[in-house]
Amino acid sequence: MNYKIMMRVCSWILVIEIGCMTPALGVAIYTGDQMAVIGFIGAMAAAGTLSLLMYTGSVRRRMNFYAKEGMLVTAFAWILLSIVGALPFYLSGRIPGFVDALFEIISGFTTTGASVVSDVEGLGKGLLFWRSFSHWIGGMGVLVFFLAIIPSAHKGEGYSLHLLRAESPGPSVNKMVPRMRDTATALYRIYVVLTVINIVLLLLSGMKPFDSFCIAFGTAGTGGFAVLNSGCAEYTPMAQWITTVFMLLFGINFSVYYMMAHKRFKEAIKGEELRMYLFIVFASIAGIAANLMRSGSTHPLGKNVRDAAFQVASIITTTGFSTADFNLWPDFSQAILICLMFVGACAGSTGGGIKVSRILILGKTLGKELKQALHPQVVAPARMDGKLLNHETIRTTNVFLAAYIFIFAASFFLISLDGFDMVTNFTAIAATLNNIGPGLA
Repeated sequence: MNYKIMMRVCSWILVIEIGCMTPALGVAIYTGDQMAVIGFIGAMAAAGTLSLLMYTGSVRRRMNFYAKEGMLVTAFAWILLSIVGALPFYLSGRIPGFVDALFEIISGFTTTGASVVSDVEGLGKGLLFWRSFSHWIGGMGVLVFFLAIIPSAHKGEGYSLHLLRAESPGPSVNKMVPRMRDTATALYRIYVVLTVINIVLLLLSGMKPFDSFCIAFGTAGTGGFAVLNSGCAEYTPMAQWITTVFMLLFGINFSVYYMMAHKRFKEAIKGEELRMYLFIVFASIAGIAANLMRSGSTHPLGKNVRDAAFQVASIITTTGFSTADFNLWPDFSQAILICLMFVGACAGSTGGGIKVSRILILGKTLGKELKQALHPQVVAPARMDGKLLNHETIRTTNVFLAAYIFIFAASFFLISLDGFDMVTNFTAIAATLNNIGPGLA
């Protein structure tokens, strides 16, 4: 195990986190929030000291870096980032308990969006900016960001692939371009462009500049931290529609945008995962809107369609924003949302969940096994996008599902000790395991 190179990578990541805190510190200074300024300066000083110690301790390092190191660095880096990232909340006194502060920032970095803060607006704009920006950092993954901007990664092609595969949210990660650093750069270029367009459109819709940035950060990272106690309900219908569209856009595999940018339009839109994702979205919107109207909703059709579209986009992309209290919706509509929690967005997007591609692979594998059970002499290969699904892809998908079910069941039994009702327990685990945030009851 090459511990020194792992220390070196983590020291770089802490430097990146210091840089990411700087805009939030600027907001705190601009708004005159002295306690938040103290919190940020304390956190940055702690991160800088720790980074220097780790960097100094890894001077004589070997460059050997394998899959095992990639997995461990990913896990350890997230823990380290979360502990340091919680310090501004804790040191400022706005979240007095460190465990609560840790919960909040982990929810931010993992783009879950669950919160222990009852009065969101009381945090102050500096801390709110950091809270929302943690979504943007975690959406694509800070290690992908590391690969995109750290020059040393250019010499470390051997570990770049291991880091990207350990970090990226999908069944598999392949190079879009020959070098992994260029792949990471291409991903972030798409990410930044979409975020900027989202901010501009929100500003044009009449949303305040601060809210536009924070909501765009949460939309891009599919996180869901709002800056108002009312969530997104107070924003204009135009702002809600813009947020709905961009939540869905960030739930699409980024390789689709890469192919479109290189004028490979037919290749981009013919993917089975994209078609299935869009079908699920529009079918769910239609089903919920019709169910709301049939249940005697007092809102007009346009309002019901907008609320249905917003919540479907929010849940399937695991963003977690809300414009309506879906606890009050009919059982059928709630059932659709619960199913969407598990499905999730596309592979290679910023969304969570099982992923549409894995659902497709599991469905095709089930169909293949049923055909062979009914007709043992028939060869029925499973294909996706016209290509044969190899044994390794099917095996890793099945292993993922087995691990997912085991963790879900264990977590469900554990949280049941708190004495809440079954709906609360079930949807709380579904919401956090799939990085969504809000549940039912």
